[in-house]
Parts: sequence; C-alpha cells; structure tokens
Amino acid sequence: MSKRFFVLMFIVIAALLGGLAWFHYVFLPGMIKEAIANAPQPPVTVSAEAARTDRWTPRINAIGSLRAVTGIDVTAEVGGIIRNINFASGDDVKQGNLLVQIDDRVEQADLQSNLATLKNAESELARQRDLFRRGTVAQSSLDTATARRDEAAASVDKTRAVIDQKRVVAAFSGRLGIRKVDVGQYVSPGMPLVPLQALDQIYADFPLPEQDLARLRLGQDVEIRVDAYPGGIFKGKLDSIDSRVDQDTRSVMVRGLLDNADKELLPGMFANVAVLAGDPVDVVTVPRTAVSYSLYGDSVYIAKKPTAAPAGQAAPKDELYEIERRFVRPGETRDDRVAINEGVKLDELVVIVGQLKLTQGAKIRLDNSTLPKPQVPRPPE
Repeated sequence: MSKRFFVLMFIVIAALLGGLAWFHYVFLPGMIKEAIANAPQPPVTVSAEAARTDRWTPRINAIGSLRAVTGIDVTAEVGGIIRNINFASGDDVKQGNLLVQIDDRVEQADLQSNLATLKNAESELARQRDLFRRGTVAQSSLDTATARRDEAAASVDKTRAVIDQKRVVAAFSGRLGIRKVDVGQYVSPGMPLVPLQALDQIYADFPLPEQDLARLRLGQDVEIRVDAYPGGIFKGKLDSIDSRVDQDTRSVMVRGLLDNADKELLPGMFANVAVLAGDPVDVVTVPRTAVSYSLYGDSVYIAKKPTAAPAGQAAPKDELYEIERRFVRPGETRDDRVAINEGVKLDELVVIVGQLKLTQGAKIRLDNSTLPKPQVPRPPE
C-alpha cells in the first residue's frame, strides 16, 4: 500500500509541475503577447507649427559663374629678353601704365641710323627742289629724291613701332593677377605675361531652361550669393539674353551685370543666382523640416485637433491630436521655409520634429519646448 501511495504522490506532483510549467512558459507568454498586441499605441510627443502666409517675390534660381566685363592675359607682341618689370602681382593699374619693358637696344640703334638717313634724304630733297625751280634738273630727279625721303621716313616709323611694341602697357584700367615671367626671361610673341581684369563691374553668366524665357525681361533685378561671403547678397540687373537655345540642354545662357566697386567679386567665382521675375505674391509656407521628400511623393504630417478649437491656437500640453499624412506639392525654398503650392491650408498644424515615429492615424501630444534652433540661412536650391 505504501508503494501505491508513493506512486500516486509522484503522479500528482508531476502533474502539478507540468501544469505550472505550461502556465509559465505557454499560457502566460501568450496572454501577455495578446495583451500587448491589443493594447493601444501610446501617444508620441512631437513638435508642430502652424502653416503661415508669407509674401514672396517670384524667383528663378540658377547656378552660374562670374566673369570680368573686360579681362585678358597681357601678352607680348614681339619676342625678346625682358629688361624691366614695372608691377607687382595684384597691383591696380591705369590704362597706358608700362608693365614690361622688353630689351630694345638694337631697335634704338636702328632708329638713330634711320633718323640720320631721313635727315640726309630731306636735305637732298631740299636741294633737288631748289635746282628744279632753277630749271637745272629734271622732274625725275626731284621724284627720286622725294621717294628716298619717304622711304627713310617709313623706316623711322617702322622702327618706332617695333620699339613701342616692346613696351607692354595696360590696355585698360584694372587689377593685375600673378605675373608669369621674370626679368631676363625670353618671351615669344603671344606669350602670356600677367592676367588683367577690370573689376569695377562684373558679369554673372548662368543657364536657364527654355520654359523660363517668357518670364525674363532685361533690367530685372538679379541677386547673387557666393560661398566666399556667406549670407551676403550682391544685387544687379539682367543685362542680356543669348540669341539661341542650346540644342543639347534646351537651356539659354543669361547674363547679369553687377556693380563691384569694392572688388569683392572675382572672375571665376561660383554663384547662386536668383532672378526676381514678377510682383510679390502671398504663398503658404511651412518650416523646411516639416516636408519629407521621397521617390513616392513629398508629404507632411498634419496634427488634427480632436475637438473644435480656434484655428492655429496651441492646445494644452496633455491634449491628444490625431496624425494625418498628406502628400503635398512643395514649391520654392527660402532660408528655413518651404512654399507649399498644394496640400496644406493656412493655419494647419504641421509636425516639424519627430516624424520618424509617426504613422497614419497615430495619437500624438504636442510639445514645442524643445524646438530646433533656426538654421543659418543658405542659398536657394
């Protein structure tokens, strides 16, 4: 009997342990999993801002380069050895200033010889004229003397022209670049000596799509931003539009003209260009961080009030909102704001921080106490 009792007790204990194990490892985890799956999602805390109206002047944005109104590489017309250099790299020069003197001693000697020949030819011509008036020489003798005088004068002029060519002068007023030659160096005709750029005014050349041609007018305001001066805006006017459209890119080259009295802008600079094309208009804008860009469409998250409240007013911190994901058609970007051409109405609340945690229909709580600091303004895209 005692043996049966122990067997019975063993069976009861095994059943109890098995039941506990099933409850702990099967039933209880399943119940917890089901409870978690059926539990409502806790509200997410985000920051939001109401869409507002800004008055913007329509712009046509482009990328271009700056070039001098007048700019050349100063070159030598004739070859020779450099005797003097009368400038330093970066100097401002006036038109006609002597920059480089090429050795002209041979030409100076030729000039003295030709002047002597000319003097002798003029004396001979004077004698022939006197004799011709007296009737002692023929007309042919006078003509020969005249031809010799003219030939000698032409030789003098030619030598003086070569001497002038060996004086390399500034063709216009401007700023010199870095010199490329040294004293004693032989230069050949056409060899660049130093860049010369007129910087009082400067061009901004940039391409625009052909569909923007109808919006362009000569004299329109142009704004230029360059990386060398962050935040700086240089203003000018639309100066010219090319007479043809490029067949490969279907774009037209446009040129703006800017005053550059301080000579801050230099040829070759990369420029962000904006053409002010029209009168100011009212547009609905949202912060740049509110728009999510993707290949499937650009969207924003709208925080909808669960209860009626005045439009645009902040709700109490503990009030829950419902999220609606809405596809939009964004327009121009300026500084930290984006124009919304379609999809957002004035005063609607758009989420600006915390979008990664959101899904359609999610409950959220607004907290604008930790809004991001405004970004440093950057050029339009």
